[in-house]
Amino acid sequence: MRRIRFLRNDERAMELPINIVVMLVVGMVALATLISIIPTPTKEISVFIEGAALDGQSLQPGNSIIVSADNATLPFGVTVRIRATDQDGNPVRDANVMLTGLGGAASNNTDINGITVLTTQAGASPRLDPNQNEGTMDLKILADGFYDYEKQDAIMIIKTRVT
Repeated sequence: MRRIRFLRNDERAMELPINIVVMLVVGMVALATLISIIPTPTKEISVFIEGAALDGQSLQPGNSIIVSADNATLPFGVTVRIRATDQDGNPVRDANVMLTGLGGAASNNTDINGITVLTTQAGASPRLDPNQNEGTMDLKILADGFYDYEKQDAIMIIKTRVT
């Protein structure tokens, strides 16, 4: 008959829990060090919607786009010009700018002057439902060293009636 040996009185069995605790402490210190060296965003982004229009038309100042009732239920292209600056008016370069809503989407990066032009592409163009007279698109901007910018209802699309 085999005898069962208890580990309670074995000194080697006590090393395992101590080693686990030591590894956890060392791991937590390493994680805290890594987190502390990650740069945190320190600046706000100022965003200006300089113009918006149906794709192919000239940009109009502001953030509203008028679409005819005949075309509103079909996918239509949208073009928006946006300028991003920091609080001092300096351009925010290489920011990722995204426009989404109404089934449409567009994205682009800002240039050296902090400006980008977003245009929805075929297959990602917005449209209004038959009983919908207006809708909005949301804007999101991500840039290194800046807090994320999110603006719901940034672009307003309004359907006009046919006379």
